[in-house]
Amino acid sequence: MPLDVDAVRAQFPSLAGGTAFFDGPGGSQTPAVVAAAVASTLTSPLSNRGTVTDSERRAEETVRAARSALGDLLAVDPATVIFGRSMTALTMDLARTLARCQGWGPGDEVVVTSLDHDGNIRPWVTAALAVGATVRWAEVDPATGELPVEAVTAVLSDRTRLVAVTGAANLIGTRPDLPAISAAAHEVGALVHVDAVHLAAHDRIDTAALGADLLSCSPYKFFGPHLGVQTGRAELLERLRPDKLLPSTDAVPERFELGTLPYELLAGATAAVDLIASLGEGSTRPERLTSAFTVIEEHEDGMRRRAEEGLSAIPGLTLWSRAQRRTPTLLFTVDGVDPAAIHRHLASLDVNAPASHFYAWELSHRLGLGAAGGVRAGMAPYTTAREVDRLVDGVAQAVSA
Repeated sequence: MPLDVDAVRAQFPSLAGGTAFFDGPGGSQTPAVVAAAVASTLTSPLSNRGTVTDSERRAEETVRAARSALGDLLAVDPATVIFGRSMTALTMDLARTLARCQGWGPGDEVVVTSLDHDGNIRPWVTAALAVGATVRWAEVDPATGELPVEAVTAVLSDRTRLVAVTGAANLIGTRPDLPAISAAAHEVGALVHVDAVHLAAHDRIDTAALGADLLSCSPYKFFGPHLGVQTGRAELLERLRPDKLLPSTDAVPERFELGTLPYELLAGATAAVDLIASLGEGSTRPERLTSAFTVIEEHEDGMRRRAEEGLSAIPGLTLWSRAQRRTPTLLFTVDGVDPAAIHRHLASLDVNAPASHFYAWELSHRLGLGAAGGVRAGMAPYTTAREVDRLVDGVAQAVSA
């Protein structure tokens, strides 16, 4: 069944103003059901989690429902779903914890890639350098935008303790071969942490099938509120002892969550997963999610191809999103034109496509784009063909001005 884009759009109040939002890679628009879930949770009787009063039980059920929803989204046990302020904050804490609990030190190695957002680079670099471990880099091919498996295997050794790799590049959309990379890392005894922040908005994630020992994402990329989510193999999480307050529970996953959880945001995350599931078919939520992402991917790829065709016809324009397998995320520059000027011109036309390195600092420099980066346009389930044409026409106007 094709995606009913009009029905999808009707659920997003912000779309009524006429702006074409291509800035989804930085954060999607929010559907009414998510806002309602947040508001309802905040205005309902609510207490700290417990089992005695109605308000305590409501808080407990909100947390359990969110773990269940994200567990279904990531195909993991809900008991391994960890919530935090952001993916970056969770990964910073995780990196420090792994370095300490696994005894990283001189001679040990950590592998990061130049394809990644800095949120999956700097936490590992910082943790490694703090204990004298060595950081090794797997480099993206700037000509193709690919991260070949060989680029990772070339820097693996029997001293590799962890490989940090993205599921999809937030800057150019490249989707590396995670199962192959994970298999190679596991062959030398290393753990794999996957940054699924960008991937989770566009594809059905099966954490185990990707080979991820640890995985992180952010619900605000797929219609939810601003918070971070992390998961990992149960036996691994049981072995890790993060810093925590003395009276707080030592149970997993709570031992990784510092302080009281934002119940209203968890309710919004549950609503976001349920909205995605509602776009598919099936008798269970995992089945509906799988079905939904199939139609979402088909729609988004159609919009991506339309945008690529139109943008490629503009003189002097370079599309940097070139990988064979990629998300519907386009990064482009135009010879002699400041990316920020294109961003501003598009904004004057109510077309949102920002320009930056978008925290993919290493990749932007590897591509030769420096701190300026390029203009990024991301497709979403609510993107229409007419909006894509507005984007292309706006870029053409900016170039010819």
